Amino acid sequence: MKLAGHLLIDCLIEQGVTHVFGVPGESFLACLDGIHDRADKIQFINCRQEGGAAYMAEAVGKLTGRPGVCFVTRGPGATNASIGVHTAFQDSTPMVLLVGDVASETRDREAFQEVNYLSFFESMAKRVERIDDPNRIPEYIARAFATSMNGRPGPVVLVLPEDMQIKNVDTDRYPVLAHIKPTRAGMDVLALQKFEVMLLASQRPFVIAGGAGWDATSALALQTFAEKFNLPVGNAFRFQDTFDNHHRNYAGDVGIGINPKLAAHIKESDLIIAFGPRLGEMTTGGYAMLTAPKMQQKLIHIHASSEELNRVYQADLPINASMDAAAQALAALQAPSDRAWQASIAGWTARVHATYEANLIHQPILDSEANPVGLIDMPAIVALLQKHLPVDAVLTNGAGNFASWVHRYFKHHGLIKGHKTQLAPTSGSMGYGVPAGIAAAITTRRIAFTIAGDGDFLMNGQELATAVQYGAKSIIVLLNNGIYGTIRMHQEREYPARVSGSSMVNQSFAALGAAYGYVGVRITRTEEFEPELAAALARSEGTLIEVMLDAEVLTTRGTLSAIRNSALQK
Repeated sequence: MKLAGHLLIDCLIEQGVTHVFGVPGESFLACLDGIHDRADKIQFINCRQEGGAAYMAEAVGKLTGRPGVCFVTRGPGATNASIGVHTAFQDSTPMVLLVGDVASETRDREAFQEVNYLSFFESMAKRVERIDDPNRIPEYIARAFATSMNGRPGPVVLVLPEDMQIKNVDTDRYPVLAHIKPTRAGMDVLALQKFEVMLLASQRPFVIAGGAGWDATSALALQTFAEKFNLPVGNAFRFQDTFDNHHRNYAGDVGIGINPKLAAHIKESDLIIAFGPRLGEMTTGGYAMLTAPKMQQKLIHIHASSEELNRVYQADLPINASMDAAAQALAALQAPSDRAWQASIAGWTARVHATYEANLIHQPILDSEANPVGLIDMPAIVALLQKHLPVDAVLTNGAGNFASWVHRYFKHHGLIKGHKTQLAPTSGSMGYGVPAGIAAAITTRRIAFTIAGDGDFLMNGQELATAVQYGAKSIIVLLNNGIYGTIRMHQEREYPARVSGSSMVNQSFAALGAAYGYVGVRITRTEEFEPELAAALARSEGTLIEVMLDAEVLTTRGTLSAIRNSALQK
């Protein structure tokens, strides 16, 4: 016989879970006790807020391809964690959220902190279930992991009544179920033949790679395929590590703040091969750069979930296949024999890649009198990151204009080297970067680098306390410009010179970092950055580098005043 809460922990261990993230609550004490019993196999990472904990679990899901696990208490704990669940859903990340709940005999009376989790989570989770019978814990846990990983990955929510957790289970009769491996949809032979016909009939094909389910093997196969047919490959929004950014076929990132010339190339293309992404709003330019529901271009859409195919975009060739199966099948195709076609495509790809390279050339941010703005050169800062960060470093960020600097200028080797190196929310969720970096540091012990804005950092900066508690080192570069930059950008474009709600009065972030136990430093000039980065990489504890950035340096392409003046002239 075994306590149900202990059995549940044994089930998690069987699924390969080594860390669970959460904030302790009285509604899952039996499970916490089970972790105490199995401390040699699994660790509870005690976070400071459930939103940060959920982001950490989501980050682990991105890093490993298996569900990250978050434990929260009922009511406020679950609703705080919902931000991570929503991120996992929109980002197609495997995740399991375990919610301690009110006792069975008090349910449906609006008991203390009671929430109807089915109605609350049903639009942002693949499955929401309650375990009322402790004998079925192995079944529910196995199904949660299978559901989370199969098809389009995503979050599963399991609700655990507190009285259920303290019942005894006959584990001889109801044993832990075996380790779940995700199913992989194979590549259809007829679809592969049609794919080849469509590709060889095109003159300006363009590959957009991204989404979930990629690993080093599938990334290498994608590269082999792209090289054989000499195709340009762009990476979908915040999946910039899917294809090697150093490769001669790389076209750039297809997302927010897209290079206008890259957008023009995509519109000019005659065949879009969407390899893995669900083609969301950010990757498609608000469904306008690639018009929905029917593109001007031919569309081949490859996705692991049949439910995503033809859901938003009507594909000329929908292919339901895992990334690995599809990439391996395409890599095995014979190289084209038509030399005229080869030469034409080679010229097209070279032109697209040249556009990417040109976009990396630093254009100084100038004021109206053609003078450089501020004393911080952000492209130079990113160049120093490129110079000093190891190839396997994990780069994380939340949401805000600050992220556009690394999105535009940093070049990921990524999965082709065997490591996922970008953790960023395609859901556009603020506060993600700090906890994601800490989760990466705790679980991988690789260098974890986070770029954050001042508003973004304050969403989950409290998790520095978690990092210090568990000896995790992350390096945070915090851009302090005293505004919610993305909102101010939109505000100046739509309501120029009418500032409302987008300004902040900030404290010293360097001092705040030091208060948590990080080394906190502040820089005001570009030349101060390199020695501070080198020191941060060398020391054992985490570092927060506060960069005082002029609010005029609002985007990678222009100033706040330029946006305002352009709007005023309309």
